[in-house]
Amino acid sequence: MEMVPSEENQFVPKEIQNAAEEPRVLCIIQDITSAKTVNERLTLNLPASTTLSKLYEDVAHKAGYVNGTFDLAWGNTPDMAPLDHSSEMSLSDSAFEPGGKRNFLQLTDKDGEQPQIASDESGTADSSGMDDSSQERFIGPLPRDGTAGCSGDYSSPSYSYSSILNKSETGYVGLVNQAMTCYLNSLLQTLFMTPEFRNALYNWEFEESEEDPVTSIPYQLQRLFVLLQTSKKRAIETTDVTRSFGWDSSEAWQQHDVQELCRVMFDALEQKWKQTEQADLINQLYQGKLKDYVRCLECGYESWRIDTYLDIPLVIRPFGASQAYGSVEEALQAFIQPETLDGPNQYFCERCKKKCDARKGLRFLHFPYLLTLQLKRFDFDYTTMHRIKLNDRMTFPEELDMSPFIDVEDEKSPQTESCTDSGAENEGSCHSDQMSNDFSTDDCVDEGICLDSTSSTERVLKPKSLLTFELFSVMVHSGSAAGGHYYACIKSFSDGQWCSFNDQHVSKITQDDIRKTYGGSSGNRGYYSSAFASSTNAYMLIYRLKDPSRNAKYLAAEDFPEHIKSLVQKEKESEEQEKRQREIERNTCKIKLFCMHPVKMMMESKLEVHKDKTLGEATEMAYKLMELEGVVSLDCCRLVKYDEFHEYLERSYEGEEDTPMGLLLGGVKSSYMFDLLLETRRPEQVFQPYKPGEVMVKVHVVDLKSETIASPISVRAYLNQTITEFKQLIAQATGLSAETMRVVLERCYNDLRLLCVPNKTLKAEGFFRSNKVFVESSELTDHQVTFTDSLLWKLLDRHGNTIRLLVLLPEQSPGTLANRTLCQKVGGDSDAPFEGSKGNRKSVEAILEESTEKLKNLSLQQQQGSSTSDSQKSSDASDFEHIESPTQEVDSNSSLCVAADNRELENRLRATVGGAGGASSDPENHFACEERSDSEVNNDRSTSSVDSDILSSSHSSDTLCNADSGPIQLANGLDSHSITSSRRSKAHEGKKETWDTAEEDSGTDSEYDDNGKSKAEAQYLYFRAEPCSQDDATWDTQKCLVVHVDKRITLAAFKQNLEPYVGVTSTQFKVFRVYANNQEFESVRLNETLSSFSDDNKITIRLGRALKKGEYRVKVYQLLVNEPEPCKFLVDTVFAKGMTVRQSKEELLPQLKEQCKLDLSIDRVRLRKKTWKNPGTVFLDYHVYEEDISISSNWEVFLEVLNEPEKMKSMSQLAVLTRRWSPATMKLGPFQEVILESSSVEELKEKLCEISDIPLENLDFAKGRGTFPCDISVLEIHQDLDWNPKVSTLNVWPLYICDDGAVVFYRDSTEEPLELSEDERNELMKKESSRLLKTGHRVSYSPRKEKALKIYLDGGPAKDPGQD
Repeated sequence: MEMVPSEENQFVPKEIQNAAEEPRVLCIIQDITSAKTVNERLTLNLPASTTLSKLYEDVAHKAGYVNGTFDLAWGNTPDMAPLDHSSEMSLSDSAFEPGGKRNFLQLTDKDGEQPQIASDESGTADSSGMDDSSQERFIGPLPRDGTAGCSGDYSSPSYSYSSILNKSETGYVGLVNQAMTCYLNSLLQTLFMTPEFRNALYNWEFEESEEDPVTSIPYQLQRLFVLLQTSKKRAIETTDVTRSFGWDSSEAWQQHDVQELCRVMFDALEQKWKQTEQADLINQLYQGKLKDYVRCLECGYESWRIDTYLDIPLVIRPFGASQAYGSVEEALQAFIQPETLDGPNQYFCERCKKKCDARKGLRFLHFPYLLTLQLKRFDFDYTTMHRIKLNDRMTFPEELDMSPFIDVEDEKSPQTESCTDSGAENEGSCHSDQMSNDFSTDDCVDEGICLDSTSSTERVLKPKSLLTFELFSVMVHSGSAAGGHYYACIKSFSDGQWCSFNDQHVSKITQDDIRKTYGGSSGNRGYYSSAFASSTNAYMLIYRLKDPSRNAKYLAAEDFPEHIKSLVQKEKESEEQEKRQREIERNTCKIKLFCMHPVKMMMESKLEVHKDKTLGEATEMAYKLMELEGVVSLDCCRLVKYDEFHEYLERSYEGEEDTPMGLLLGGVKSSYMFDLLLETRRPEQVFQPYKPGEVMVKVHVVDLKSETIASPISVRAYLNQTITEFKQLIAQATGLSAETMRVVLERCYNDLRLLCVPNKTLKAEGFFRSNKVFVESSELTDHQVTFTDSLLWKLLDRHGNTIRLLVLLPEQSPGTLANRTLCQKVGGDSDAPFEGSKGNRKSVEAILEESTEKLKNLSLQQQQGSSTSDSQKSSDASDFEHIESPTQEVDSNSSLCVAADNRELENRLRATVGGAGGASSDPENHFACEERSDSEVNNDRSTSSVDSDILSSSHSSDTLCNADSGPIQLANGLDSHSITSSRRSKAHEGKKETWDTAEEDSGTDSEYDDNGKSKAEAQYLYFRAEPCSQDDATWDTQKCLVVHVDKRITLAAFKQNLEPYVGVTSTQFKVFRVYANNQEFESVRLNETLSSFSDDNKITIRLGRALKKGEYRVKVYQLLVNEPEPCKFLVDTVFAKGMTVRQSKEELLPQLKEQCKLDLSIDRVRLRKKTWKNPGTVFLDYHVYEEDISISSNWEVFLEVLNEPEKMKSMSQLAVLTRRWSPATMKLGPFQEVILESSSVEELKEKLCEISDIPLENLDFAKGRGTFPCDISVLEIHQDLDWNPKVSTLNVWPLYICDDGAVVFYRDSTEEPLELSEDERNELMKKESSRLLKTGHRVSYSPRKEKALKIYLDGGPAKDPGQD
């Protein structure tokens, strides 16, 4: 039946296509049976009347599988039963949608067994009887990205998984492309298909005692050829061959020229074959000889030399010509066409003793047995100064007659001289009477054809048939001069069949395909199409002499030498072993395995189990893998299906201990959408069954009375359960009352949902595989209020927004932690202790209720601050930040009272009233007013940590399926895998988060408003600090605080809370955020919150005045132009907007005297712009910051100490740094500053003359390159710089000196460079290299070069000792 392309580019029967009435069904099948096929899609466009059994047959044929060894299932509902193999129902009756709609199917394993690959034994290297139309035909580079092809010239077959493993139907084996080794593959396949080369290689015997097989190039080539001839694989690797070349993996990423590789490989083989029978093999097969001559046109005297060649380079397009040669014959004729040397190119004739016109040319003397023609398609375009590829059309014949190219001469005269072979390197001249028998000694051993003889009569008698060559290899390049792809079209000498050897793919082609490699405009554009019509064209042609007496045939297996037969057997056994190993791999399930180890906590590994192993055997393997022997008995372990990402236990396998793992896991796959968990239990416990379809819920019980949140209890529920049923389920697990129960679902960040509709299902409420809920059941009135106003919401909100920070205090901080952390009453009146005590007589619940009531009315930017209620006063003793309202006086010297535990609050404050405040004087009593245990701080938490005042003190470690844990403190009781427990308050929703390191033009935010009041006032946000425990001792515990704080607090309020611990007011210290790489950046935006911080972030406190509005922190560096390190850091200081440069110097100099011991005069220092290491604009005393000088956060400036009073008085002046170069001594002088009144080159030269005494007419100058100090080697400066540019002003190209700080070198033009010996030059080069490397400057510039193609005969490149 004739097949024609359908609309989807698939082949369908013509008679069906013509039946317009017949609807069609488009099936897209994904093969998920293997990692190598999971990304493949098979497309079938079938008549709607096609039966399911026929569908299976078509899929089997297209995928290369045996029918009946796989299943087809619907892609969108893979859990449904697979389609029936034997059903005769039509596709339209089987729920397939016709009319162009896509029907997605999945090709899956059957009964846990992978599909069997259809065997492909047909086709050998010598078979030629198959019809071409039934064969795969492929030529050209492989299509990318799985497309059907990039060119209309070629048809690309559809490769299935079976085609990757099985041999091509041509019988030939391909070569795997390591990365960019297509050029190597093309040459290797050509050599393999050359009978004479292959047979000679087989006849060579490797002696293992004499050489390492790994580094033996001939042996590795021999192995490769044996595999190419006998392997059953579709393609084999070339890594052993390239390893013998001495190449490493990086060489695979270097593309080289195939002709260059050919020469280098032949040289290497000649070296390896010395003193063997194959010593002269390359010359016998590939070497020809030609004569390079010059003949005087006046006397006929001829000078010549004999050269050998391995290939003939043919020009595509002559230099300067627009028309290319049309054929190889034309190019050969041009190759031997002599040129006339006349005019200025005349030749000096030794006989005439004068310059004469002459003819210069080449004559072929010998043609090799294997003739290689290189078409020079790569050229250099002198217009664009780029390499280009010439894609012009050049034809080449299948049979090439070389007789017209023998000894071509325009004219013969009696004076023509000839001479014997003087060798490739020698030149000679002689008279005709000196003529001897040319190549009489060479012809007896040379396989080539002698085309030069003693008489023209003999030359004429040469039979023409001996000069006919037949084409058998075309190496094609597709791409541009920058890169591309090589492949080979090779003819078999056994049957005359042409094949395309395209890396791992080998396919039959025809003469039409060969003609498409001529190049030019014939046909459509090919792969890598460029501005030219086609970039796919022949690059190297190899012909063989047609001589029946010499033409060899490929050695058959039975004729192999004995050492080759043993090598074949060895490789066959190795291939069988590899096949068995691959079969084991194909039947091995590899899946992630997790285990909650009783000692080592959560462990992860990979379980590799054969698909036929039972669940019981797999459990035992997992038991040993997780090192549970001696810890838990095997009877107390089981494997369950697990989703690690969602922490979801999908199902357990009760009663399936004898079921094969292949069935349980759904076959052998490259990756699974689930994991396995090795679950353990105590001997007295019983495993809970997990059924498919259940969802897992982690239930945290909240106790409002004690303000605790318990560790999670795992409960399994169904999505179709109602909220009422779910509450009853929780009641059974927790013992709480379902009638008064409140359930809060935490769906995601900042999303707490109260589940209050009894008949609503869990699915409707947004439950998924793994969920987290908080439950509370009490009789409190908290039930009557709105959820967002309730104590439950406040507790959960605080729980989600509190973070744990590690704060490193400054070393100079006054006092110790003990006397820093004493609780003090805000305000100084004598009644304060009584008020505090009075407030403390309330119950803990009442205190916290009042505190959380304040939390409800939070505003992150500003708060109403006029309240003076008793509840506010009582909160002075609470753990919440309380800054007095604007209507109250604030004592700036007072500290905040930071409490530790509400259960101890009453006793602690009563002790304060009773005179216990003296405890703070005890230097040994750190945190005298607080009692803490290390268990209250847990460093291994990714979730928020909250005040232990509202939590119990028990410590917990979360385990899966553990319902036994009691209540724990919230800081430790969170789910260890939770990532969504932190939430922003609703008042803060939508606020943009910014980084503290971001710079703004306005500098920093002021800590005070226009009235001088603190912006942080009247904010009631959680803050608690405690000493760092040993568990957190990444820093010195004596200087480190662990701070639990609401991340909605502003930086200003956070700093005020830290005042008691730092010992100074918030305006006198700075906050630096420490990042993962230990880099520190100052946080300066006081009105922003800590929302960008997360748990266990580190903060460093440094003493120093904090910035006010309009102030900028500035780093001051000293500029030392003549020092090895010209940039030296001095101090950090503060400049303010509106300040003059002189005022900033007045403030800076005392600081330098105190901190750097620099006693400087204000008239002998200058400030100047710093751009990295480059000194820039000189700032004049009257310049004003932000008006004349732009300034920004973390600004940097240079301070330069002057030897004399400042000469820079005006912005029109220019300060240039100059340096003298003395060629006679090979030395550079020190920097000297020159002040110019204008940008005139003449003024610069005059100033340089003044300081150097060089006459103006002898002065040369050049601008320095790169960054200051513009270092350059003294060996390069004389010729590398652009001396004396032809300009009159400094501010134009190539100088561009428009600002202060430019470097100018100058010299005396009459001074001759010092003459150095080779040793002196090398010694100076070493010194200069050492000097410039220390300063970080280059020694010399070397552009990236192409890596040379080398084959190393000793197994690898020798490292140059001087390379380092």
